[in-house]
Amino acid sequence: MSLFTRWWPRPRILSIETPKGPWNGDDQGGGGGSGPRNPWSVPPGGRKQPPRATALDDFLRKARGGGGGNPFSGLPTGPNARSLWLLGVGILLALWVLFTSFHAIGQGQRGVVTFFGRYSRTLDPGYSLTLPAPIEQVATVDVQNNRTENFPDGGGENLVLTGDKNIVDLSYSVRWTIASPEDYLFQIEDPKATVRATAEAAMREVVANVTLDQALTSGRSPIEINVQRRMQEILDGYRSGIRIQGVALSKVAPPNRVIDAFKGVTAAAQDAQAARNQAQSYAQQKLARAQGEATEFDRIYDQYRLAPDVTRRRLYYETMEQVLARSDKTVVEAPGVMPYLPLDRARRAPEPPAQPDIQAGGAQ
Repeated sequence: MSLFTRWWPRPRILSIETPKGPWNGDDQGGGGGSGPRNPWSVPPGGRKQPPRATALDDFLRKARGGGGGNPFSGLPTGPNARSLWLLGVGILLALWVLFTSFHAIGQGQRGVVTFFGRYSRTLDPGYSLTLPAPIEQVATVDVQNNRTENFPDGGGENLVLTGDKNIVDLSYSVRWTIASPEDYLFQIEDPKATVRATAEAAMREVVANVTLDQALTSGRSPIEINVQRRMQEILDGYRSGIRIQGVALSKVAPPNRVIDAFKGVTAAAQDAQAARNQAQSYAQQKLARAQGEATEFDRIYDQYRLAPDVTRRRLYYETMEQVLARSDKTVVEAPGVMPYLPLDRARRAPEPPAQPDIQAGGAQ
């Protein structure tokens, strides 16, 4: 095409001027025209260069997602990247040492220190310093709080067999604390389950050696003491680090299915005990009276041995006095004795005078 244009000149009609834009033909904004300059064109002095981004700006831009799908695209680059990396690593190292080396152990707590997982020592309450994790780690254990386990868990019946082949429903609680934190953490896997299993075994063992009446009445306190002692023996054999503070029986009753029959038996036993007590009281009264009479006879016999005639006459007088005191008597003197005395009429009381008939007198 350039070949033909070199041989034949362009016709004049095709050499018309191109139409000018709204910026007087100065679309490039060179400033040669008289009209306003195109605001989207390059200024006369050239475009200003943007400020050079620092390593921190580059890191923040890539952290906001400018790195694409590459997981390492957000890492800072540039001459200041090494200093920034050293500063960040130093801050993280200081925080790691601060939070894993200084420990505050509260009152009533103990800190168990492990060196690469092996037990090292136990920290007392206060502030302590250890090597940073994972070289040394500290587990805090509360040794002051009393933990309570209730049996049965969630209510219901807890049937236990007694020594006389009866069944009793028991509800009780066990209080325990931590005596050795290191044994508590390393010797048993599940301390709570161990305490519950030990309590049930010790309770069934102790109740199996008592009768139903003992469990319901006077044997409750010995049962609590024996269960606590037996539990402590078992847990000490496990080296569990647990101390049993006490066992309390809250309910000792027969099963619900036989509660009515048991109440009848209890009432009959109470009546039998009342009759037994009454008989024993009567026997004690009779025995005391007999012992008193025997003592009196021994005293009189001693006096009789010293003066038989006087003692015999005295006994006769005392006996006659007792006999005559309870009978009617008529004393007759010897001189002027009448041959006949109406003794039967003399003993009668005089009849009271007749009372006038009030109704008859009123009618007249």
